[in-house]
Amino acid sequence: MKKTVGIVGANGYTGSELIRLLAFHPHVTLSFLYSRSNSGTRISDLYPDLTTVCEQVLTDQPEEVDILFLCLPHKESQNWLTQNSVKEEILVIDLGNDFRLDGNFENRNFIYGLPEINKKQLSGSKSIANPGCFATAIQLALLPLAEKEVLDEVFTTGITGSTGAGQSLQATTHFTWRNDNVSAYKTLTHQHVDEILQQIVLFNHKEVSLNFVPWRGDFARGIFTSSTVKTDLGLSDIYQLYQDFYAEAPFVTVSEKAIDLKQVVNTNRCVIQIEKSGNVAVIHSAIDNLLKGASGQAVQNMNIAMGWEENTGLNLKPIAF
Repeated sequence: MKKTVGIVGANGYTGSELIRLLAFHPHVTLSFLYSRSNSGTRISDLYPDLTTVCEQVLTDQPEEVDILFLCLPHKESQNWLTQNSVKEEILVIDLGNDFRLDGNFENRNFIYGLPEINKKQLSGSKSIANPGCFATAIQLALLPLAEKEVLDEVFTTGITGSTGAGQSLQATTHFTWRNDNVSAYKTLTHQHVDEILQQIVLFNHKEVSLNFVPWRGDFARGIFTSSTVKTDLGLSDIYQLYQDFYAEAPFVTVSEKAIDLKQVVNTNRCVIQIEKSGNVAVIHSAIDNLLKGASGQAVQNMNIAMGWEENTGLNLKPIAF
């Protein structure tokens, strides 16, 4: 029998992307779509792309399910779990940042859901903290070097699409401001830095300095990051290091050719490319912020936790033009 799924915060970008993915997933059925602000509204009225895909009506009355996705604004997942009774046997996957740094909450211990490093811990887990979008792209770019224990100081720039800011209207998400425009924000203070370093240090076994400058891009979805590090490793050795590290990772591709966003948008993939001059290496990585950076990775984590094939429901082709 198919497992039942509930999505809390189904009216947001990550929630609607989950609906798009799970509507065709062979092992689950959508039981309820929760939203306080849009209760009583048909989801396809909010997202016309879901017409005929999902015609469920949003509700503010959660039901008992096998799998629960929390797609709430940051710091609201803890409140929701406190206010609503969720049995221990229910798989809870949180797409917010409530449990990424500290996974202990009441009787649950949330596993950090980056499958490329935590697949064994995720298998059979009932509590998963989905990584952040920038955190996913940057960690995947740095982890092989961290395992080699060669990271010291890292300088990273990254550009993200407007969907990374969420659905709520802001001055910097209006079309008239965003179109034909690029700007830096949260320079050196982005909330994902601590999340990234917490995982990187586990591999690097020493402190790492991460200087991260994020940019707002004039496009809807996608993340492209470039991380600059110093290393005496040769380029071919670095490529071999990355190929070996991701040999069992179905959604990570290490490319010796130039990469771009269109290779990953609408997919759960991450593509990585490395360039080197002298003792300076630059690692580029690209993901779709709503898929590998959020909802797609959440489905990947669900598959692993439930013992299903990791790529089930995630064989998506990128939009090339």
